[in-house]
Amino acid sequence: MYQATLKDYLRESRLFRARAITATLIILLLLLLLILHLAKLQIIDHAHFTTLSRDNRVKVEPLPPTRGLIYDRNGVILAQNLPTHSLEITPERVKDLDWTLQELGKLISISDNDRKRFNRLKSHQRRFESIPIRVQLSDEEVARFAVNRHLFPGVDIQAKLLRDYPLKDVTAHILGYVGRINKRELQTIDNSSYSGTTHIGKNGIEKYYEETLHGKVGLQQVEINALGRVIRILESKPPEPGADLHLTLDSALQRVAIESFGEESGAAVAIDPQTGDILAMVSKPGFDPNLFVEGISSADYNALQTSEEKPLFNRAIRGQYPPGSTIKPFIGLGGLESGVITATRKNYCPGFFQLPNHSHKYRDWKKAGHGAVDLYDAIAQSCDVYYYDLAQQMGIDKLAEYLAPFGFGEKTGVDITGELGGLLPAREWKRRSKNQPWYPGETLITGIGQGYFLTTPLQLASATATLASGGSRLQPRIVKSIRRNGEPDPREQPVSQQQQIARQSESHWDSIVEAMIQVTEGVRGTARLIRNEHYRIAGKTGTAQVFTIKQEEKYEEEKLEKKMRDHALFIAFAPADAPRIAVAVIVENGGHGGSVAAPIAKAIMDRYLLQDTR
Repeated sequence: MYQATLKDYLRESRLFRARAITATLIILLLLLLLILHLAKLQIIDHAHFTTLSRDNRVKVEPLPPTRGLIYDRNGVILAQNLPTHSLEITPERVKDLDWTLQELGKLISISDNDRKRFNRLKSHQRRFESIPIRVQLSDEEVARFAVNRHLFPGVDIQAKLLRDYPLKDVTAHILGYVGRINKRELQTIDNSSYSGTTHIGKNGIEKYYEETLHGKVGLQQVEINALGRVIRILESKPPEPGADLHLTLDSALQRVAIESFGEESGAAVAIDPQTGDILAMVSKPGFDPNLFVEGISSADYNALQTSEEKPLFNRAIRGQYPPGSTIKPFIGLGGLESGVITATRKNYCPGFFQLPNHSHKYRDWKKAGHGAVDLYDAIAQSCDVYYYDLAQQMGIDKLAEYLAPFGFGEKTGVDITGELGGLLPAREWKRRSKNQPWYPGETLITGIGQGYFLTTPLQLASATATLASGGSRLQPRIVKSIRRNGEPDPREQPVSQQQQIARQSESHWDSIVEAMIQVTEGVRGTARLIRNEHYRIAGKTGTAQVFTIKQEEKYEEEKLEKKMRDHALFIAFAPADAPRIAVAVIVENGGHGGSVAAPIAKAIMDRYLLQDTR
């Protein structure tokens, strides 16, 4: 039998009321928490979130400074900044980089080298920094991309200044070049000073004077939209441009020096003896530094690196060669000053020299010998036997003592990177470096500038300038003056004297100069072919052996490969009575200093003394 169940309406009403109250309390609690959180956001954290909000629309951008310019002594520009456009990609804002590169290639030519450079830069730059995929775009390419820019988020055209070297190989080894900052340099530079800067000096003057040329970075606050494009500039602190450098270099003289080498390789340095100013500094062959500014291609770099002519090698400051007979005036002066010889005392040259109780013959370049010669004849005719005897009498210690003040064996301190110091051999040096004793025969060959003796063309030119000035050794310099931002005139760099060589007798120095004049004016002078009627030249020829000839062998130049022939050297200063220029020339594998190197020196001196455009 069915029995109906009655509902307890009172109980259900109480249960509903309790649930409603609980739900209301929970809602009120949650609402209170929400209100408290909103109050925290709006009141307590107001300043913090206001800053974050502003940062979403305001961006601080660095303003890279304009790099300083470089001029020669006559105002000819050697390094400048040219306006250009580059196509740049910001990886962080590109979703599909491969697709982007593929489509960009349909609009603008992008080579494999461009892609390799882009990938190399991408590997060590931060993702939010823009990276160039193409540089030096034409006006047509800029316009073509501008029409299609909306298709490529994260890609944009950037206007910039690109370093340019108008004289190319003429000044390459002196100026060096700038290049993109690499990973190693990022670890050493001050990041705040280089914010927004992509390039830095790699070698030469560009590196030595990097801090001066670079300038100081500026800043600007810009308002940007959701796409990251700048709407307006809010605040700006302009950058401070780098200083301009005015060099001692005469670019016209530099070009004459290079052209004078013809097809030969070598180096030449010309210095003003009164100031230490480097008037010309040539390393032949050279290269085009513009290739390195935005990243040289692998093919071009390999061609430079593997070339037998070594165009990247700066022979003027890094080439270390035996000075050969160009050292004889300095050793002759040491002999006079030390009282070992007199200028007029004659020695007999039979064509060879032998040490007491030794059978080995140290041969003269002239097989039949020079006969009776004094100091004047020995320098004018470059008699080796005279100097074998003089070197033996002086000994290696005294030789080194008299040569060192001229700067042999140490860096000149020139304001350029990469200089080497050469080698002035001495007893202590050999014991320390080779753990061997010094032998008498080594003293003899040092006396004619062979053996361990090594010098750079710059050292040789500096020593020649010191001789020309009567013993005042000035530090060679390339930068003559610096003009900083806001200064109306360039500020002259001081002339720095490194040493004043003590002189025992004025006549000794005069004797050496007269002997060097006989080199170019004497009937049997080894450089008599460059004698001229306009000014007198005091010079000295030299030959540096590339390999050692055995006792009974004969040197036959015409049968040797070019690279095995002797180096040709020549040093000179002029006018001899009031020197204004000192020159050192080395022609690699050139053979004879008088016929090969001396004419190059004369061409340089002619240009400077007879066609002076300063």
